[in-house]
Amino acid sequence: MIKSLDTKIADIRANPSGSKAFIIADAKDADMAFGIGAPGPRRNSKINEYDSSWKSLEDYRAQIRDVVRQGIVDIMLLSASNLETLAMEERLFENSAVTPAARANDTSDVWAVRGGKYPGEASRSFRTATIDHIMYGSIDPKPNEKVPGADLGLYSITFTNNLDEEHHALREFHEFRLEAERKGFRYFLEVFNPNVEPGIAEADIPAFVNDHVIRSLAGVTKRGRPLFLKIAYNGPHSLTELVNYDPQLIVGILGGSAGTTYDAFKLISDVQKYGARVALFGRKINLSEHPLTFIEMLRRIVDHQITAEEAVKAYHDALKKLGMKPLREFADDKELTGTMTRYR
Repeated sequence: MIKSLDTKIADIRANPSGSKAFIIADAKDADMAFGIGAPGPRRNSKINEYDSSWKSLEDYRAQIRDVVRQGIVDIMLLSASNLETLAMEERLFENSAVTPAARANDTSDVWAVRGGKYPGEASRSFRTATIDHIMYGSIDPKPNEKVPGADLGLYSITFTNNLDEEHHALREFHEFRLEAERKGFRYFLEVFNPNVEPGIAEADIPAFVNDHVIRSLAGVTKRGRPLFLKIAYNGPHSLTELVNYDPQLIVGILGGSAGTTYDAFKLISDVQKYGARVALFGRKINLSEHPLTFIEMLRRIVDHQITAEEAVKAYHDALKKLGMKPLREFADDKELTGTMTRYR
């Protein structure tokens, strides 16, 4: 089946300034970061109360199945283990326009386990999954075997202004790119803001990140380049600077923390206005009262059917019809609280 991602990427590349295509990804790879808490807390939607337990892995997979069957998002990002279950064994994506993807590396700044202090230390490169396992579920695929898993992955790197750490991270990225090119594996590049104090002014971090993105890819030819970027939204100036530098470099933004509903809707509206073509929301979708309705509103916003402000009202109206009590009253949920630019 034709994947909406491929159609949209082709349209954006053919017409960088005029394309109306916008890619939405649901990031359900949090089990590679938060562990047991990845699916989120259990909640009684009728009375808006949480109990002391977490949703299970099967609850998480059920959410993934629902989103894929809804067919609104373009990409579903998973851990390799969930990809194996849902794509290889259940063939969830076989007759779907949604493209499966897997987190191809899990640097230490996303090790957000309970009691852990790793995200507060300089990011270190690490890869749990292998490309062969993401694509085939095995270290030794058969010759000419059809890819039952995913041929798309997320590769993450965090620059902290530390020469030794950066040198090691870029060597790891270099090795990954060579392997990916040989195996026909596509990737998108996630670049976090520094997760530790970088020794520069806070106002200079957006330029620091932008320069690192361009410098790191300047020596990479087309076959080895990312399909698109996933970065923090550091404001209109920073985003337009990156977008205008190279129209063939498709820029996407990450969602950050959950925040209010208006935080999410205003974010996707603003980044589209300033040139982003992709939004990857994880916790913003997963921790919403009704993810399917939340996703529907995201799509209506980027399709210019509704404004961010109107979407908050429509979302609350939909929750009322579903008999669900919102996490916040409408007056509170339509306020901006700011979006985190770091992973946690």
